[in-house]
Amino acid sequence: MHASLPWLGAIVLSAALGVAQAAGDPAKGRDKAGNCLGCHGIPSYTSVYPTYRVPRLGGQHPEYIIAALKAYKRGDRPHPTMRAQAATLSDQDMADLAAFFSHFKEMTK
Repeated sequence: MHASLPWLGAIVLSAALGVAQAAGDPAKGRDKAGNCLGCHGIPSYTSVYPTYRVPRLGGQHPEYIIAALKAYKRGDRPHPTMRAQAATLSDQDMADLAAFFSHFKEMTK
């Protein structure tokens, strides 16, 4: 029984590292957010085509941002620009961007 304890520790450590890796890194998200900020970083911005008010991302819940990006990537949300942007993102990219925007309070004003 005691011989299996090191394996248990390795499994727990691997699981913890997996969770840490899956969590978003706001600093990495900031580095990846250049394309996002072109529209979502402009207060009260309205796009020309299709005409709509671009939603603010600053202060948004990270789970919502990730769910929205995944929906764009799957094609469940029809906005062509967002579908193109999300198509290039990995799950880690989405988590990093969500972590950045959820902490970026200046964009909520």
